Amino acid sequence: MNTIKILLVDDEKPFVDTMTKRLKKREIEVIPAHDGFEALSCLEENRGVEVVILDIKMPNMDGMTALKEIKSKFPLIEVIMLTGHATVESGIEGMKMGAFDYLMKPCDMDQLIAKVNEAAKRKRDQEEKIMEARMQAITLRRP
Repeated sequence: MNTIKILLVDDEKPFVDTMTKRLKKREIEVIPAHDGFEALSCLEENRGVEVVILDIKMPNMDGMTALKEIKSKFPLIEVIMLTGHATVESGIEGMKMGAFDYLMKPCDMDQLIAKVNEAAKRKRDQEEKIMEARMQAITLRRP
């Protein structure tokens, strides 16, 4: 299986640094970002990102606003919402806006890895279906 490339977005630099090290040990490629604006910029520059792990509470652009922008500009990228300030309402709102899942900080590393793998698989499956549909359309157009 190909290495999964994720974008980890959180305004707490020590958290990002620690999680980056822990995820890289599990052979997951990590691109760090510290707010929603930086996240969007990173996604523009790194087209191979499959999953975004996104903190909800951040200065400048919060996670919900960033989620909306990500789903608008990169609809196939899966987003896992992550927060230490979780409320059921924000979790439900994030899921309604297209988040793949929602986890509380501190989250269990194995649970996070499992969610990242599930999210990457969903993105890859969607891309494969789109590719198959395009191939079928090309085949049908031929005389």
